Parts: sequence; C-alpha cells; structure tokens
Amino acid sequence: MNTWKSTLVVLVLLLAGCGGATVDSDARSRNASGAPVTERETSSGPPPGLSTVVIDASGGKKVEVLVEIADGPFEQARGLMHRTALGENRGMLFVYPDERPLSFWMKNTLIPLSIAYINSEGRITDILNMKPLDDRTPHYVSSESVQYALEVNKGFFEERGVEVGNHADLPR
Repeated sequence: MNTWKSTLVVLVLLLAGCGGATVDSDARSRNASGAPVTERETSSGPPPGLSTVVIDASGGKKVEVLVEIADGPFEQARGLMHRTALGENRGMLFVYPDERPLSFWMKNTLIPLSIAYINSEGRITDILNMKPLDDRTPHYVSSESVQYALEVNKGFFEERGVEVGNHADLPR
C-alpha cells in the first residue's frame, strides 16, 4: 500500500511540473510538453509539437513563427510563465473557440513579450508590448473581440514589419 501511495505522489508531482524549471545553456525554447525544441526544421514541416503561423507583413514579406498551441484552459493559464528564454522565431498561439474580448497579464512571466490579437478571419487587430512580471489585471486588452493571441519576443513584430491590419494564416 505504501508503494502505491509513493508512486501516486511521484506521478502527481511529475504531472504538476513541480520538478522546477531548468534552462538549457543554449537558451532553447521548450515545447508544450516541456521538452527542449531546437531551431532545426525538417522538410516535412515544423518540429513535433509545434505549428507554423505565417503573417503577410507590410511590404509583401512573409513572416513565419513556430508556435506552441495553447487551446485548453491549463495551457492558456500557464502560457509562457517561468521560462527564461524563447527562441528567435518562436511563440505561443492562444486559440479560443470563438471571438471575445481578450486580456492578458504577465504574472510569473520573465521574458519581455509582444502580443498580437487576431480575429477569426486572421486580421491582426492589436500589437502590444508587455513587461515581464506585470501582474496587474486586466492589463493588455484587445481593442475588439478576437479569437487568437500570438505571443512572441518583444520587438519581433516591429523588427519584421508586422503591423495592425496584416493577415495571419493560422494552423487549423
């Protein structure tokens, strides 16, 4: 009986992620399961656990972002909390079942981020820069009802010419 209880406790701790955060020396991102993700892509598409968002940026440029998908309440609540780095062309796409006003905060988020709110047709409605550890709510609010939020490293959108009104092709 004690072995069973011990095994259950270990399993619960593993599932809850109580092992503490680790950081790879090369500051790689981690996918939704917490495993390191490299910048390498295969000819068959993005690495396992990641999807691609393609943004038609101003000036006709295509901007690709490899994203983790946060489409459930647990993933959406956790977001990018407790991470110390996010790969250069990486991000997290928050997917909601329908359009609604969205607001985000940066509680326990250590990385400076930019967020793009995107409506159900793929139009970027807002781009906001967010400060690490800013836990005031609601703080970073969409200007209209949207279905998606795309978080990337702060300055990513500006550096690549992505602007409000641009269109994003989202994974389905």
